[in-house]
Amino acid sequence: MPENRITSHPILEIPEPRTIEFFWKNHPLQAKNGETIASALIANGVDIFGHHPKDGSPQGLFCANGQCSQCMVLVDGKPIKSCMSKVQPGMNVMPLDGLPDLSRINLKSDEITEEGLTNILKVPVLIIGGGPAGLSAAIELGKLGVKTLLVDDKSRLGGKLVLQTHRFFGSTKAVYAGTRGIDIASLLEDQVRNFESIDVWLETTAVGIYEEQTVGLWRSEDDQYILVKPDVLLIATGAREKSLSFKGNTLPGIYGAGAFQTLVNRDLIKPASKLFIIGGGNVGLIAGYHALQAGIRVVALVEALPECGGYKVHEDKLARFNVPILTSHTILEARGKDHVQSVVIAELDEKFRPVPGTEMEFACDCVLIAVGLNPVDEFIQSAREVGLPVFAAGDASEIAEASAAMFSGKIKGIEIASFLGVDTPQVPDDWRDFENILKSKPGEVSLLEETKRVGDVFPVMHCRQEIPCDPCASVCPNHLIRINPDDIRGLPEFCTLDEKNCIACERCVAICPGLAITLVDFRKDPIKPTVSIPLEFSAQYINIGDLVPVTDIDGKVLGHFPVLSTRTLRQYSHTLIVRVQVPAEIATKVSGIQLVAGWSLTDEQADRYLDRTVNETIVCRCEHVTADEIRTLIRSGVRDINQIKAVTKATMGACGGKTCLPLIKKIFREEGVPLAEVTEPTQRPVFVELPLETLAKNQQEDD
Repeated sequence: MPENRITSHPILEIPEPRTIEFFWKNHPLQAKNGETIASALIANGVDIFGHHPKDGSPQGLFCANGQCSQCMVLVDGKPIKSCMSKVQPGMNVMPLDGLPDLSRINLKSDEITEEGLTNILKVPVLIIGGGPAGLSAAIELGKLGVKTLLVDDKSRLGGKLVLQTHRFFGSTKAVYAGTRGIDIASLLEDQVRNFESIDVWLETTAVGIYEEQTVGLWRSEDDQYILVKPDVLLIATGAREKSLSFKGNTLPGIYGAGAFQTLVNRDLIKPASKLFIIGGGNVGLIAGYHALQAGIRVVALVEALPECGGYKVHEDKLARFNVPILTSHTILEARGKDHVQSVVIAELDEKFRPVPGTEMEFACDCVLIAVGLNPVDEFIQSAREVGLPVFAAGDASEIAEASAAMFSGKIKGIEIASFLGVDTPQVPDDWRDFENILKSKPGEVSLLEETKRVGDVFPVMHCRQEIPCDPCASVCPNHLIRINPDDIRGLPEFCTLDEKNCIACERCVAICPGLAITLVDFRKDPIKPTVSIPLEFSAQYINIGDLVPVTDIDGKVLGHFPVLSTRTLRQYSHTLIVRVQVPAEIATKVSGIQLVAGWSLTDEQADRYLDRTVNETIVCRCEHVTADEIRTLIRSGVRDINQIKAVTKATMGACGGKTCLPLIKKIFREEGVPLAEVTEPTQRPVFVELPLETLAKNQQEDD
């Protein structure tokens, strides 16, 4: 079997952990110590983990976050989620084909009583979620000496920060702007670990909230189920990805964006060679850039709206690498027998309907779904129902960028301390104003005015959109780059001062999160100046003397010009600064270097029209319930999702409706049924699966 591991990366260090042997269908395979079963299988070229009991269709990894059940496998005869379970030496993993046998519990029913789980851990503050919001809140509570228990279901702290290799936007002073997400995760974790008042439980899943105002926690590492009674609960559980229904949407090779980034940036696994992206928000745009850094070709990106919703600088980075970005387009179908092999897309009209005759087919072996996020907020409502004081921070409260989540957590930490009676100043009003700035949507894209020559050496700002960001202004030693400190969403400006000029330190070039600053230097040659260009790719692609294609901000090649030198700044490692000599008339237009050769959209265009098939479109991934099954019930008069649940088993799978419920509601709207007329399904008292044997074991130990 091939091994799909990343052996070099421009940003990430490639560790050499101990290799262990495990078995897949009784055949020996090699895994890295500490990696999940799902990652180990994909690294070895295995992407079909089993077959669905309803229709026999192949199952594989989708979310990599324990939300769905597509990655279920059998270990020692027990069904487990391979994305949440680590490989053990000698483990024999088998595919899950059909329904598994139920686990056997060696306890009689009359031995199980309510009196067993009497040991309740009491804490002042319980934080669920160790991402940017939860960590920031814990730091503020730690400063005030408030006893806090922080739990997270992963093996390390940081949440989605550990998947982000790019530099962050926002405020340098307030939220580490200009620092890579993976490094911010380490900075926040180090601070949390330094507080004796904070306990951290990793690989710990919050299962449910109960009438006694207790929270059930399952520590998978030692298989312990523990009831915790906090005085205050903070929900910092982040967000889950929205799904999308189209024919073939459950084929192996189709991932949520988080799963793809987990494989590439956390586990250093290359799951594909040709990637197709659905969704032009920041998540999709950033994931595409991460794919390029991992050596994966991005075939194209489609966005249903007329414009991408993410930051323009992220879109520009893909454009400079010649990635086709097709707005007002959507996917119709993913094709393939046991693995995705191609996608069919079409243009959308003003009412978001596919336009006949515009279909195109693209060959690909991976599809990334990045169509938005929903807050993971189930615990908030449950806590309120039982009267448990609860706060929410980050994406669990409102979807925004990670910088906003950090600042939101900081504010909630102080609010919680105040709620508990700790003597602490009130949150300043300007903090809330700043939080709103960080949460703000990107502004309109403006036309880029040609930069006029300012002295013999000067930076060129290729920003075209107002977003909260100030790293360039923060690092200029002569304070020549200006951004309004009261509202950092404004575009940066370069201004010379008396007796102070640009010293060509290139710090602004290296720190810019959008790679949107170049430095033009006329000092040595006024006819052919040098342009310093940031590049986050390995230096092996660039050699002194090479003629490289340089582009403008839109990815248009301006010509091929020689490389004079390359360097990295110690404090801004992994950003390569490439100096290229170009004619003076284009110097201020140069924005990037194109390392990927172009390809034509029409080369792979389908020569026939494909009808959009809804009958086979899967809405409920866990139970393989189709859109047609849901639509038929709605048209028969069903207005209660509980009834749909009873007939089709939709929302009854491992995800508990977290993925399919929004899609079911969408079908109601498509059928002209107002959601006010629709009865919501009964919510599970337990949000996450918990092995019954764990409860039984703990029961037996306490009896």
